[in-house]
This record gives sequence, C-alpha cells and structure tokens, in this order.
Amino acid sequence: MAVGARSGRDEPEKGREELAERSPGPVGTGTAVGTGTAPGAGADAGAGGADATGGAGDTYSADDAEGGNVDDHTGNDGTGGEGTGAGGDGPEPKKQRAFWKELPLLIGIALVLALLIKTFLVQAFSIPSESMMNTLQRGDRVLVDKLTPWFGSEPERGEVVVFHDPGGWLSEPAPEPNAVQRVLSWIGLMPDASQQDLIKRVIAVGGDTVECKRGGKVQLNGKPLDESAYLFPGSTPCDDQPFGPIKVPEGRIWVMGDNRQNSLDSRYHQELPGNGTISNEGVVGRAIVVAWPVSRWSTLPVPDVFDQPGLGAAAALASGPGAVGLAGALPLVLWRRRRLTTRQNA
Repeated sequence: MAVGARSGRDEPEKGREELAERSPGPVGTGTAVGTGTAPGAGADAGAGGADATGGAGDTYSADDAEGGNVDDHTGNDGTGGEGTGAGGDGPEPKKQRAFWKELPLLIGIALVLALLIKTFLVQAFSIPSESMMNTLQRGDRVLVDKLTPWFGSEPERGEVVVFHDPGGWLSEPAPEPNAVQRVLSWIGLMPDASQQDLIKRVIAVGGDTVECKRGGKVQLNGKPLDESAYLFPGSTPCDDQPFGPIKVPEGRIWVMGDNRQNSLDSRYHQELPGNGTISNEGVVGRAIVVAWPVSRWSTLPVPDVFDQPGLGAAAALASGPGAVGLAGALPLVLWRRRRLTTRQNA
C-alpha cells in the first residue's frame, strides 16, 4: 500500500516538472491530480488534465484537441476567408450602357457616313420633268455616281448624266427649301432644291462632230445612230429642232433628252457660250440606277448603239497622217544608222 501511495504522489510531481519544461506558461491546475483513488489512476488523470488544459503559451485549446472548430484558422464559413466562393474580391463585370444613351452617338456616326457618301460616292436626285421619258419618269429617284470623276473619269457617249445649269438653261428660279429639306439635302437624303441641276443623255464628247437634219437621224462622226432603244415612242430624232454640224470642243459634251419633243437640251441653247455644249467640270456624275419607286428599279447602262465601230473615226483620221509619217520615217532612220555603223567600222 505504501508503494502504491508513493507512486501515486510521485507521478503527479514528475508530470508537473515535465510540463513546466515544455511550456513557457504556468502549469495547469488539473483537479484530477489529487483525486485519484487507485494506484496510478491519479497520475494518469493528472497528466491528462495537464495536457488538456495546457499552458497560457499553447496555440490550441481543448476544443482543438477534440477536433471541434478546426476551420477557425481559415475562415468562419470554411470558404477561404471573407471572400465569396464565386471569385473572391475580383472586379465586378461592367454594366452595359442604356440604349438611349448610345443613340446620339449612333445618329452622329450615321450622319457623318451619309455626308461622306453624298460628297464622294453617290447622291440621290429627283426627276422633275418628262424630258427623259421613258427612260426616266417624273418623280423617279436616281442614284448618281460621284466617285469616278474624282479619279479623272470623264463623261462618255450614251451615259445619262446630271450637270449644273451652265447659265440660261433654266428660266425658272429654284424654289426656296424649308429647314427640313435643307437638313435632308445636306446629308444626301433629298436632292438639293437650291441647286439648278439637269439630267440628259450624252450624245457627243470633245472632238466629235454631231448633226441632225429634219426627217433624218442623228449623225455622230458621220455615222447614223439608231436611237430606237431609248427614244420616247413617237419621238423623232430632231424634227422639232434640227442642228449642226457642230464640232464639240475638247473638255465639253453635247447632251439631248430621250423625249426629244419635250426637251430643251443642247439644241435650244446654241446662242450661249459653248454653242449649247456643257463643260465636263459642270457634270455632277453619271446616273447609274433608278432607286425609287421600287416598281421601277433598274440600271441605266450605255445603249449598244454607242459601241458600234467607227464612232471614233474622226480621232483616228486625225492621227492617220502622223502614223503614216512615222511608218515612212522608220526605214529611213534604220538605213541611216546602218550607214554610220559601216563608216565607223571602215
């Protein structure tokens, strides 16, 4: 019994010494040390009590030993701190701007594009009369190519062109447009009512000779033109106003309407400077398509009659003497060079 009693008293003391050496804090006061009733039981309980409570310097508690709040080291909810499981503290996606806030910008871009297209590419014009029937009717809207003239393109025979009034062609003053018409014409959605523009077909260009006698056909560089493909049914080529022959100056064009008996074209303005011809610089562009109304959608190609051979015969004949002279001079030059070579070798 004495041995058991000594053992029971000595073991707690030994446990205290070992715990003091391991822990920098004070030794825990486990009550099981002095309450053991069996030999060795008090020692085990005391050691267990000391380990369970630990010292003040321990970094874990009794609950830690039992596996309770192990997640307290990483976050209260076990998801990695205070951040959310969907991405933590990352930036939120930008909200899309309301459509009404972007609408002014879209309208501005559309206006700028329309202005550029009208200035450099195409422009819409309205047909105000019957002078080009049946090719064009009153109220038609045509699109005019304004791009090719920027690259040096000049009007060609058979094209339908829009040109500014050179002066004296239109006797009536242009109507004064209202504010809405000014804005729409400025961006190209409506023709400019303040400009005096006309539309006709090019019959002759610079260097051509054109004429027409009563009861006959239009003669272009001595070749008669079959205009049945585009003349208004019942129209005559020039019975109402015969003309010519007229030599068209370089850089100018001679124009006529397809409805000859209802067209005040080049024939009726021969008393003006240029003898009724139009300067190429006054041409706005070539009409390429009928855009409105939808039922009249069509292109405006050059009639085949203007592709017949011989229409440029005048220019070919003018260059003929030069070509003959060159052909005659070439053998003479070659003979002279051969003679000089023979002399040098001798």
